[in-house]
Amino acid sequence: MSSDIDVEWLVATGLTDYASALVFMEQRVADIQAGTARELIWLVEHPPVYTAGTSAQVGDLLAPDRFPVFNVGRGGQYTYHGPGQRMVYVMLDLDKRGRDVRRFVSALEQWLVTMFNRLGVTSHTSSDRVGVWTNDSGSEAKIAAIGVRIRRWITFHGAAINIAPDLTHFDGIVACGLPGYAITSLAALGKPMSFTAVDTELASGFPAFLDALSD
Repeated sequence: MSSDIDVEWLVATGLTDYASALVFMEQRVADIQAGTARELIWLVEHPPVYTAGTSAQVGDLLAPDRFPVFNVGRGGQYTYHGPGQRMVYVMLDLDKRGRDVRRFVSALEQWLVTMFNRLGVTSHTSSDRVGVWTNDSGSEAKIAAIGVRIRRWITFHGAAINIAPDLTHFDGIVACGLPGYAITSLAALGKPMSFTAVDTELASGFPAFLDALSD
């Protein structure tokens, strides 16, 4: 689907190979920069992988042989992607939307908070931890991770929303370099949701996300 604000939306079917996704994003970012492609929100689901951001610490990879490991240029530390998790890859041109990286990350977080709240999960951000969190399980737990990369003011990578992943898969890493914090999902909170339901709420909140970039 495409929005009326000229940002393309693309929903991948099935599981998208992570290495192929990296190639796709690299090419799309180059094409946006060249003016030959539109900005894009790409919604994806991956087979199980661990990814290491630019701040990843080797000791935080606890099970290096469990799943394929990718070193990527996004911000952040180790994270997990896999079935049951909606990846939201955000490829926008900040040169025309405001060259403010902090504002972009904050707006991205708030976009997800709004989505979770509309799905019946009370969520929040933290001033010292990137991502989206919830206390709905009785203690604070992370329900969405964020890691972005920006090249010549074009954004890529984005957010990982835990719909119903196998949460034991996170045991192979110190997720986001934050020991002692639990990971949760919509399913674990008793809020089973389809990918379509999540995608619909993301689309509903998208105009406000874009508006926040230029406030």
